Amino acid sequence: MTTQTRTLGSTGPQVSALGLGCMGMSALYGDADRAESIATIHAALEAGITLVDTGDFYGMGHNELLIGEALRTAPAARREQALVSVKFGALRDPDGGWSGYDGRPAAVKTFAAYSLQRLGVDHLDVYRIARLDPAVPIEETVGAIAELVEKGYVRHVGLSEVGAETIRRAAATAPICDLQIEYSLISRGIETEILPTTRELGISVTAYGVLSRGLISGHFSSDRQLAANDFRAHSPRFQGENLQHNLNLVEALRKIAEQKGVSVAQIAIAWVLSRGDDIVPLVGARTRERLAESLGALDVTLEAADLAAIEEAVPADAAAGGRYPAAQMAHIES
Repeated sequence: MTTQTRTLGSTGPQVSALGLGCMGMSALYGDADRAESIATIHAALEAGITLVDTGDFYGMGHNELLIGEALRTAPAARREQALVSVKFGALRDPDGGWSGYDGRPAAVKTFAAYSLQRLGVDHLDVYRIARLDPAVPIEETVGAIAELVEKGYVRHVGLSEVGAETIRRAAATAPICDLQIEYSLISRGIETEILPTTRELGISVTAYGVLSRGLISGHFSSDRQLAANDFRAHSPRFQGENLQHNLNLVEALRKIAEQKGVSVAQIAIAWVLSRGDDIVPLVGARTRERLAESLGALDVTLEAADLAAIEEAVPADAAAGGRYPAAQMAHIES
């Protein structure tokens, strides 16, 4: 594996070229194995991954507790290299339902206090609201995070799933290191307006969903049975004709990957890496096996001919179905 680093914007830290997204270890993708999850985080740190991403609402705190345990039990040198990025603001109920978002300054500081405790750290490296709270101006939410930066509880301010206007308003309030947003071969909506805006302002992108929740990993099949607690059982891209259409795109991509001698997942991740040094893909590996495969993308070089072939096989807007159900898309700016 080739060691690579990138910098989060003009104000943020230097991080590994791939980050580890830990959500699936706690929620939304069916049951996970705790011991394997911790072993996977340890393996990621050992491989040189520094950016570890979570949300305080992933499993209602479970994910932060999991990461906290993994950091406590990792070798000191590896633990010290870890940079933890945390999303907050999503409101949950005891049934696991979603109740909106809270970006009020008092709530921001309360969420941060609980995250610091669960993670067992004295600061959060990047802190961001998961979605814009429509009732609270972004300036107030970002301003509250900036106050936490001044007090040393947070190192850097991030954003998540917001549009170009909100990015500009946030950046006028405090330095923003990165925007976390979905970006993959089949989720390219940011290319029109959002990505040019972040580049103009010197803000990086931490891209989640680079394998579209496993859809373009090369491992998903049309006959796979999904558990009721798996997000994909309700995702438009995994339903009926949409699923078959999208898997046909994967097969077209598989031909290119085989010619390169790499896996479908590796070529999909390598494509995101190729989009610019200001983009850091987050891989959602839940096992050491999948992590090792993802890390192999760092050694994949895509020449101009490869990129042209990928574009022909999977054009922009080729996917069938939205990336979230309509109710969830209502909370996402474009």
